[in-house]
Amino acid sequence: MPIIRLIDGVNEVVGRIVSNVAIVFAGIIIYDVFMRYFLGEPTRWAFDLTKQLYGFYFIMLGGYALRHQAHVRVDLVTERLGHTARRWTEVAGYVIFFFPFAWVFARRSWDFAITSYNQGEVTYGAVQLPVYPLKMAMFVAAVLLLIQGVSEILKLVLDKADHLEPMEPLDVR
Repeated sequence: MPIIRLIDGVNEVVGRIVSNVAIVFAGIIIYDVFMRYFLGEPTRWAFDLTKQLYGFYFIMLGGYALRHQAHVRVDLVTERLGHTARRWTEVAGYVIFFFPFAWVFARRSWDFAITSYNQGEVTYGAVQLPVYPLKMAMFVAAVLLLIQGVSEILKLVLDKADHLEPMEPLDVR
């Protein structure tokens, strides 16, 4: 289905791009450690910037993680169900739990972002960085998570979800 491919593709591209942010904040941390311990000249900006970059990194990968079934699940009940029962149990889980959460997350993060922007909110650290870009990222992440949920439920309803296939037991020798 084109809509599934589009949504999965968007989250795949966003996930691959955002995953590179880890390299950036690791580089900043290494730079700060070097400046602090080897040159005795700590940076004023590195801690606040890496906190914001990590928050951006963490939040923006939610849709990507859902696309790859990397979110935490409790399969104690569903692992014993047959394929069809498991599919419809997951559909019910999306409808009852996921979509209400994702909607509230999107709605509230939009409110947080707009309020932050209107107030000119900045961090409280030594260097005052604007907060609204991170809060806008929360809203974008919520929308990406919400649309990925649409893709996942479509896969379940159309019986195209490959994560429901029985897994081979792990050989732990």
